[in-house]
Amino acid sequence: MNEQLVVERLTEYSDGDAGDIGRLMSMLGARFDGAPIPQEVLEAIIESSYHDQLVARLDARIVGTATMSIVMGAGMQKLGYLQDFVVDTGVQGRGVADALWQEMMNWCHEHGVELEFTSGDTKQAAHAFYAKHGASVRDTTVFHVAPED
Repeated sequence: MNEQLVVERLTEYSDGDAGDIGRLMSMLGARFDGAPIPQEVLEAIIESSYHDQLVARLDARIVGTATMSIVMGAGMQKLGYLQDFVVDTGVQGRGVADALWQEMMNWCHEHGVELEFTSGDTKQAAHAFYAKHGASVRDTTVFHVAPED
């Protein structure tokens, strides 16, 4: 069977796409339970002029995804920020990540931004992939503050 790889930007919500993306998110870590992405969240990304949900499909099934965002600030101007880049472990090694990465670079070029992202210390295979594609590590520390209830 000859599967066709297509990388695209989501332009409308579907339950199937939300389920596929939710399943993929569970591969990023324990904080994701594999539940479909809530409709209001995915629609907000799709409808925003500052965000895009990129997906890679083998035939009709989403097997990779990346969320791209424009981040702006008075001191930093405008940057592209990558969130939630994940490829199904069952299709790794078949060019899905490379195709998604190329679409991310196209997205950055179209928006006139450089790409920024974080990656956990334990994600060594991901780090090798990023380095192979020209990414370099910045000297920074990421902080997180959860709002109080």
